[in-house]
Amino acid sequence: MASPTRRSRPEPEGYFRPADQGELLEWAPLAQRLQDARNYWVSTASSDGIPHAMPVWGVWGERGFTFSTGPSTRKARNLYGNPRAVVHLEDGAATLVVEGTATEVTDEARLAEFLAAYNPKYRWDFTLDQIQRGVFELRPLKAFAWLGDEGDAFAGTATRFVFEDDP
Repeated sequence: MASPTRRSRPEPEGYFRPADQGELLEWAPLAQRLQDARNYWVSTASSDGIPHAMPVWGVWGERGFTFSTGPSTRKARNLYGNPRAVVHLEDGAATLVVEGTATEVTDEARLAEFLAAYNPKYRWDFTLDQIQRGVFELRPLKAFAWLGDEGDAFAGTATRFVFEDDP
């Protein structure tokens, strides 16, 4: 599975930070949540910066998050012009957000890997000839996670994970 190279506490200005902060979160249980999730939200932006968010199905694997969409959808058009994207899970009380760069998967062996994970997960029967375009892989650059929906949850458990240097 894609794994971060380092982790730290995000400390944005203006956020309450108690003196007694909790431990940094571990990546392994978060990666398991990414792998086990059924629904994901993907956010993209057009080359003009117009945001767009939509739920998708996908798989978390060795290289990151892979999902499919129609090649003429707004998501796909946005990614063709601006590959920066965000994927996050639905739960706001156990927050997990992954930022990265998405590229279209065109290699047939990698498309077959995607289908081998996707079809059983969603009880679907896509074939290679049906997904020659519109499969994207989001390679993670950073992730942010925190647990709990109380006022101090962010300050107490918020953890930033860095996967590689952000360009």
